[in-house]
Amino acid sequence: MEEKQSAEKSGVKIRRVIIKNGKNVDYPEKPVKNDPIVAQKRKILFVASEARPFIATGGLADVIGSLPQALAKDPAYDIRVVLPLYLDIKPEYRRKFSFLGNIFVPLAWRQQYCGIFTYEENGVTYYFIDNEQYFKRSGCYGYFDDGERFAFFSRAVMEILPFIDFYPEVLHCHDWQTALAAIYLKTIYCQRPEYQFIRSLFTIHNIEYQGKYALDILEDLFGIDNSNASLLEYAGCINLMKGAIECSEKFSTVSPTYANEIKTAEYAHGLQDIIAKNWFKLTGILNGIDVDSYNPMKDTALFASFSADDLENKKVCKSELQKMLGLPIKDVPIIAMITRLVSHKGLELVKAAAEDILHEDVQFVLLGTGDAAYENYFRDLGRRYEGKASINIAFNGDLSRKIYSGADIFLMPSISEPCGLSQMIASRYATVPVVRETGGLFDSIKPYGNGGNGFTFNSCNPYDMLYVLHEAMDTYKNKEEWKALMKKVATTDFSWDHSAEEYKKLYEETLKV
Repeated sequence: MEEKQSAEKSGVKIRRVIIKNGKNVDYPEKPVKNDPIVAQKRKILFVASEARPFIATGGLADVIGSLPQALAKDPAYDIRVVLPLYLDIKPEYRRKFSFLGNIFVPLAWRQQYCGIFTYEENGVTYYFIDNEQYFKRSGCYGYFDDGERFAFFSRAVMEILPFIDFYPEVLHCHDWQTALAAIYLKTIYCQRPEYQFIRSLFTIHNIEYQGKYALDILEDLFGIDNSNASLLEYAGCINLMKGAIECSEKFSTVSPTYANEIKTAEYAHGLQDIIAKNWFKLTGILNGIDVDSYNPMKDTALFASFSADDLENKKVCKSELQKMLGLPIKDVPIIAMITRLVSHKGLELVKAAAEDILHEDVQFVLLGTGDAAYENYFRDLGRRYEGKASINIAFNGDLSRKIYSGADIFLMPSISEPCGLSQMIASRYATVPVVRETGGLFDSIKPYGNGGNGFTFNSCNPYDMLYVLHEAMDTYKNKEEWKALMKKVATTDFSWDHSAEEYKKLYEETLKV
């Protein structure tokens, strides 16, 4: 009571009371100097299905591996992350995890074992949810019972809070796999005193994957009463992403342009009406990258280190890459793609223009896996243009860094791209991006002709793509101009610093709802 009066006398409004361990704790809206009760850190809990350096299948892991650490640099924040304990989590990390204990998690009619492990790194506390029935399998996704697996994970997140004695102010959920955490908060846990002031933020990394299931399993599988069916029902089925948008105080996407794009039927994959209904809750914040990890001065995967101020060794990276991939060592532009081989990555544009590209004095390098039809097409292209094209159907982190550092031009002609990280990573290694103006590509890469940091085109037309590729190749011939462009590209700030500040603002807005 004395601390509360001290805060009130200082002109600070008490924002809320949280009941914790049987005691009332008052949190002021603004900090009061030298007052112990107000020295509370902002408590943010990230809920995600993957994160570097533990396990990764795509860009989500990069974000969850970097953003919490960027936020944790601010001593005013207590940042924690919850992840599933997958079988494939790297052994060098699993050995460092500490076992906290176990609980049993209710999921509809089931009571499931939940082990809780923890680990700390760079100011972030990580928790790992263990259940071998659900997570002792290779990979992260693609199983028939993914709905149940991530329902258990989401319910476990809510159940462990008393055990770890951490009630976040903001529950930050990511993509459909964790949508149920935001839904459970509003449907099951909101009546519990410890939970009633938790606010949720839901971030969409790719709206194409929404978590759709039959309505008749709502109670038996997900443990949600049919009286709440309207929160999740959409187009005749359960839609977990729709439910999270409805239940969260705020939702966001990973770039401002993508936030606008998903308001339209062209990009929303059927959710445009829900987006339109909730548009006032929507924010777009451009992702960053881990500039310490992607640092050509320190990256041990590179053939030689270099910097934006001294690009000489990039020539070594290029010649060694050519040697490694069986390409002639010559001074021609290497056009590279590192991508999933799926249609929305713009591969139809590449197929339509590939012959024209390879008739130029260039070399083409591709790394990626995906749809069999694309894999077979590019394999055939590599056979027909042996010595000019190197096609690598693989997922290879070491080779990707060698390509980023050794290539000259990075091609990313995506039909849709919520944010995209490859164009930022390529830039970090002084490889000039050529991108289509969509989503985060539009927000991060601006046309060189207007003083920008790459080459861009707008329409889904292979000849427009070819036109800007020719612009890039012509610029490459002017060595001084190209060197200046490489330096500009390499010094573009794609760190998390600005984005982390934007997320802090969004957390404050979320807490005001």
